[in-house]
Amino acid sequence: MSICPEIQALATDMRVWRQQLHSQPEIAFKEHRTANFVATHLRSWDIETHTGIGQTGVVGVIHGSLGPGPSIAFRADMDALPIVEEGQPSYRSQHQGIFHGCGHDGHTAILLGTARFLAQKRNFRGKVVLIFQPAEEIIQGSLAMLEDGLLQRFPFDEVYSLHNHPALAAGTIGVRTGGLMASVDFFSIRITGVGSHGGMPHLSVDPIVIGSSLVGALQSIVSRNVDPVESSVISVCRFQAGETNNVIPEFAQLDGTVRTLSTRVRQQVIERMREVCQGLALSYKCKIDMTLSNNTPPVVNSAEHTQYVISAAHSVVGADNLVDNVAPIMAGDDVAVFLQERPGCHFLLGQDGHMCHHPHYDFNDEVASIGVAMFEQLVRLRLGA
Repeated sequence: MSICPEIQALATDMRVWRQQLHSQPEIAFKEHRTANFVATHLRSWDIETHTGIGQTGVVGVIHGSLGPGPSIAFRADMDALPIVEEGQPSYRSQHQGIFHGCGHDGHTAILLGTARFLAQKRNFRGKVVLIFQPAEEIIQGSLAMLEDGLLQRFPFDEVYSLHNHPALAAGTIGVRTGGLMASVDFFSIRITGVGSHGGMPHLSVDPIVIGSSLVGALQSIVSRNVDPVESSVISVCRFQAGETNNVIPEFAQLDGTVRTLSTRVRQQVIERMREVCQGLALSYKCKIDMTLSNNTPPVVNSAEHTQYVISAAHSVVGADNLVDNVAPIMAGDDVAVFLQERPGCHFLLGQDGHMCHHPHYDFNDEVASIGVAMFEQLVRLRLGA
């Protein structure tokens, strides 16, 4: 493993920053203290700093000292999860029911460490855009920043980001060309039937029976409509209907999520879901409405830019600690929206421990320096540092 002494020296500060952020978590679009924490540090290092981008996002711009050149962006997410932390670290969340259970505190600390290192050196061409993004957990923050003029105000040619991955050994880098993380679509399906007495079902159009058929029919899309070599998931996670045990209700609602690793399969699955709903509505003589919300495309890495990450990983962690063609993940990340606008690569930083979103999860501070070293190597490769 090859990490320069200047980056290794940042480890203590990054640990302090990360644990401070962990103790004061904030959920999506409420990251006011976090944004101020980030902006204050960036300004203290004489970095051009902009706040309020996409509500609570922060953007820093570092201009290289070697003249004109391309512009690359590094992105970190800042928001926490609305769940209870069950672990007992000394820096435990001070906000009941909110905690950094996905490691965004670590991602923010890594990008702050990168910012400090690059601000001290500035020995590169072009510029580096530092994107501290809000609201990743509800997959809305990247779109909010784009709608607020991110690309027009702070243009960049390519974008890179990382996410910690407890399933990989600490200190390893996982990377994959193409689909790395899944698209995310949340669906709500409302069935309107005809209510009746529980003893007179022939007078009803029973939304519970219809909903039960619909659950099975949706699963047949994955098993019978999608190519078996493609990855897709349809999960019905909530089924609500009725209020008592002797009345067939008029309404039922199914809520769930769809995940795919390609835009083509995503479109196929959603179209087929709508067709299944329409078919069942006709068959049962009822009304079925399907709506989608909080959706984001799959994280798709450019082949060219994935190779840059692989080259950086060879320099930082060595071939033995690189997992090329790492297994894709059916969780999502809205960095996908940035990657639709500009080519780049989202990669994984191994850390061991509890999986993200587990109530005992904690970011592994020992791997933060590797994240900074990866970003620094990408600056060398792309901006001639």
